Amino acid sequence: MTKWLNRLIKPNTQMSEKEKINTEEKILQAAEEIFVKDGHSGARMQQIADKAGINKSLLHYYYRSKDKLFSTVFKFIFSKLASDIMNIFDSEEDIFGKLEKFIENYLRILMKNPIIPMFILNELNKKGNNLATIIIKGSNINLNKFEEIIQKEIDAGNIKNINPKSLIINILALCVFPIIGRPLTEEIVFNGDTKKYDEYLGQRKDEVFAIIKSTITIEK
Repeated sequence: MTKWLNRLIKPNTQMSEKEKINTEEKILQAAEEIFVKDGHSGARMQQIADKAGINKSLLHYYYRSKDKLFSTVFKFIFSKLASDIMNIFDSEEDIFGKLEKFIENYLRILMKNPIIPMFILNELNKKGNNLATIIIKGSNINLNKFEEIIQKEIDAGNIKNINPKSLIINILALCVFPIIGRPLTEEIVFNGDTKKYDEYLGQRKDEVFAIIKSTITIEK
């Protein structure tokens, strides 16, 4: 009986390293799709296993709990966001180009992965250290660098004298609310028309950039 259970819960020891990596990639891709569709609470490990084309026991061997799998997916998504953002900060674009690309990339990631803002908000409501804070602090994202860029542009007289922190918070709020507030705004403002709301989100980056640009541009 013990040998049979071991064969059931452990991946085939004859699997090559490449096969093991491919299996884990399939799991993470399936998990991301299910988590985005059903959220953390609605997702089921069996769903993810079925989507990945493996049995549930093998899934539990790689990830012993749904929380562990979710945190891994979140880390992967957030690390991609952090990498994109830092590349924008290091680019040769002027401040307006940096802001436009920051907004575009941030909204793109949020639209593709609406679990990010809700997960962060839920985690931040927990007492003590929470997973979201640990992951964010452990990433290479550094918004202080963005503050320095903004302050440099202010000092050079290229944009209005605005609190850099306020500018960043304004951008985040304008991008995040349509995502976390979708159930309310889609129903009330768009009369429940999902297609029109998706079209609206597709144009949102241009609207947010126009708003932000108008608040920092010096009239000549």
